[in-house]
Amino acid sequence: MARILVTNDDGVDSPGLIVLAETLRALGEVFVVAPDSDRSGVSHSISLWHAVTVIEVAGRAVPTFACSGTPADCVILGVHQLAPGPIDYVVSGINRGANVADDINYSGTVAAAVEALLVGVPSLAVSLAASWPETDAVHHWTVAAELARDTVRSTLAEPLPAFTFWNLNVPNVAAPLGTRITRQGRKRYTDRLVADPSGADGVRTYRIHGRDIQRAGENTDDDAVHAGYASLTPLRADRTDEDVYRSYGSEASLAPVSPAG
Repeated sequence: MARILVTNDDGVDSPGLIVLAETLRALGEVFVVAPDSDRSGVSHSISLWHAVTVIEVAGRAVPTFACSGTPADCVILGVHQLAPGPIDYVVSGINRGANVADDINYSGTVAAAVEALLVGVPSLAVSLAASWPETDAVHHWTVAAELARDTVRSTLAEPLPAFTFWNLNVPNVAAPLGTRITRQGRKRYTDRLVADPSGADGVRTYRIHGRDIQRAGENTDDDAVHAGYASLTPLRADRTDEDVYRSYGSEASLAPVSPAG
């Protein structure tokens, strides 16, 4: 049986986290280390300049700890300090809202999965493509949790290459049409900054918001979810552009640039 660490960026009280942890118990021993409040959009930040605190949460079906740090902090603490033994898998989610296309770069949910790879543990990020802010009347957490469980089970049996993880996005429906293996899409934002008139005299105040414009692409994550399919995208933590690297040759080096003047 596997030992699984669960985390997220929506906070330790997120219903998606609770349902996910309970569903993964079918695969083995599960415990949770998650932020003590919402950390959406923090990406891969870690707490370098201040200490973090950890408090055990009572009344949960699995051992659960609330951490004052970021999702990446939670993975580091869970794997190196709080785990009762070696971790076989890290699952991050279930995020409220899709993590597709360029939004992956901002996601604390995805960053936690990346951090797991960096500390040597295979991982999965999982998100429910519900409306955000939370206006959907029903959130199908169990549907996403069961797909995550099945993905973990299959990946434990057939591991991905090193530094590769799955990013699972599930449409907020009772019965997705199926699961598609996809590539990361692209999207563009408009009206990115919104001026806030509440600032004091001499202070300019803005909110980063914006409307996203979906960019169609062949077999992309956002297209699959909008069509009613669960999207399963293999992502890599190694960001080396292999094509450019190979074009220069493994032994080649660029000529040094002389200082100006």
